Amino acid sequence: MVPFSLLSRSCLPSALRSLPKAAHIRNTSSMTEGLQPAGVVVLPRSLAPAFESFCQANRGPLPLLHQSEPRKMLLHLSPVPDIRAACPQFQKYELGTCTGILASLEEYSEQLKDMVAFFMDCSLPIDEALERAGVPRRDPAGPSHTGAYKTSVPCAATAGFCCPLVVTMRHVPKDKLERLLQATHSVGGQQGQPIHIGDPELLGIKALSEPDYGSYVECQPGDVPVFWPSQLTSLEAVVNCKAPLAFTSTPGFLVMIPKDTVSPAVRPTPEMVPEVHAISKDPLHYSIVSASAAQKIRELESTIAIDPGNRGIRHLLLKDELLQAALSLSHARSVLVTTGFPTHFNHEPPEETDGPPGAIALAAFLQALGKEATMVVDQRALNLHMKIVEEAVKQGVLKTPVPILTYQGGSVEDARAFLCKDGDPKSPRFDHLVAIERAGRAADGSYYNWRKMNIKHLVDPIDDIFLAARKLPGISSTGIGDGGNELGMGKVKQAVKKHIRNGDVIACDVEADFAVIAGVSNWGGYALACALYILNSCQVHERYLRKATGSSTVTGEQSWIQALPSVTKEEKMLDILVQNQVRSGVSGIVGMEVDGLPFHGVHAEMIQKLVDAATGRP
Repeated sequence: MVPFSLLSRSCLPSALRSLPKAAHIRNTSSMTEGLQPAGVVVLPRSLAPAFESFCQANRGPLPLLHQSEPRKMLLHLSPVPDIRAACPQFQKYELGTCTGILASLEEYSEQLKDMVAFFMDCSLPIDEALERAGVPRRDPAGPSHTGAYKTSVPCAATAGFCCPLVVTMRHVPKDKLERLLQATHSVGGQQGQPIHIGDPELLGIKALSEPDYGSYVECQPGDVPVFWPSQLTSLEAVVNCKAPLAFTSTPGFLVMIPKDTVSPAVRPTPEMVPEVHAISKDPLHYSIVSASAAQKIRELESTIAIDPGNRGIRHLLLKDELLQAALSLSHARSVLVTTGFPTHFNHEPPEETDGPPGAIALAAFLQALGKEATMVVDQRALNLHMKIVEEAVKQGVLKTPVPILTYQGGSVEDARAFLCKDGDPKSPRFDHLVAIERAGRAADGSYYNWRKMNIKHLVDPIDDIFLAARKLPGISSTGIGDGGNELGMGKVKQAVKKHIRNGDVIACDVEADFAVIAGVSNWGGYALACALYILNSCQVHERYLRKATGSSTVTGEQSWIQALPSVTKEEKMLDILVQNQVRSGVSGIVGMEVDGLPFHGVHAEMIQKLVDAATGRP
């Protein structure tokens, strides 16, 4: 048997203490050749099956390498040369409380007979990835290790074990994030990828300057905090299980185990290389996705950007808006969707067939992902939309009804009260707003159709909700449009004024965080649903969403496929609109068309193309 050894930053000679931990391993080959760093947890044999299950359910923070009889392995540690004999190698726990720091476990040899030792992988080469990305090293002062933090993120519980996730953090210059993500992938594969980038409060961490383990490293201007799951989560598990007796390795000490006792690591694959994208400025938040998934979403963006009405929308296109909108929505819990463009003001109802189908298709997929989806519409159109939703459920377009609200407030305070629970800006009711073919307010305060006809008398001030959201932390917004006069298109209003007919008058002045441009706005709703399917089927993004805790949810893929738009469902949806006398936007016809384009041959083909691209069908 190859003996274990211990390697500790604080116990090494000063020349080695000045090197990164990963370098200790690389540059002391005579001491560590054929060994792998690990953390140790020793528990009563009765708890071993449950703890093994707990590790398997939370492989991100608890990557289990090996388990064995502790008396065979831990009582015969081979000291690394120059390590002092009395190094505090272990911590002793009784009923969840640390009651001692021990140099060895020899005096507990009898108790160890009925215990099991678990070894957690500590080889995550964060420092090597930082070096490859050109990020300058910033070590804590003194002999301590880099800080780690308890979060509010719960690990997946198993019988007898539950605890919060513990993370380690490094400050990374904003312009190095992309290179860092590529470097972590190349040296550590999926296991090396971070689980959060941005505001620590999103993890429940109140103060970075007060780590729960180790020491804080100062932030520099332009830095972004990047977080990885930490094996120190195992200490929290030991505390919470309250075993009568347990032992762990002391934080900052590396137990070195033979590599031939562990399974070989999964090799990184090119298609899993991650990309990083900013999805919020307040709070600061980034998300990641594999390059292959991102490319699929870019193809969706190109597919819907055709211009059947020759309106000049190609001048409005901004790169990756669909991708960033989908990433932001993927992190959202409660989404408010609005639609309604009363372009046919001489008819009842004045609505058009573009907008509601895309809104319902997006809501259906949000429901499939377990998110709350709510709609807000004009008061005068409330009954119409209630009928549409009710019939959509009957026809199987929607699985469950979507709650429908109205908003007629006229002040910033009213909009804030609508968005927040009890008016508290720290408790938003929604964390993402989506407008799909919703009439947008122009610079003069009026609302115009593409012919410059003022329809303000038919439109409630739902724009105020989007304006208020831009000043409330934690709420993002997306606008989907096909002509520049839709809510949210304020982000591209200069291009609308320059390139779109009557743009100087009709251009929406209200901006959304993300502006998705489509030849027909319904297509943008379909594409956003398909993009969410791609993201949640992406292992890189899905792991980031769940913070590497729990099991992968990609196995829920079949239910998501059923929730995607389909030619059959959208044909039913359009038929529901026709039955309610809703007209085509360009021709004014009550029939199976949208924006003057027939459903069969144009819209059906677009729907199938988007779904095929999302699901990988040829």
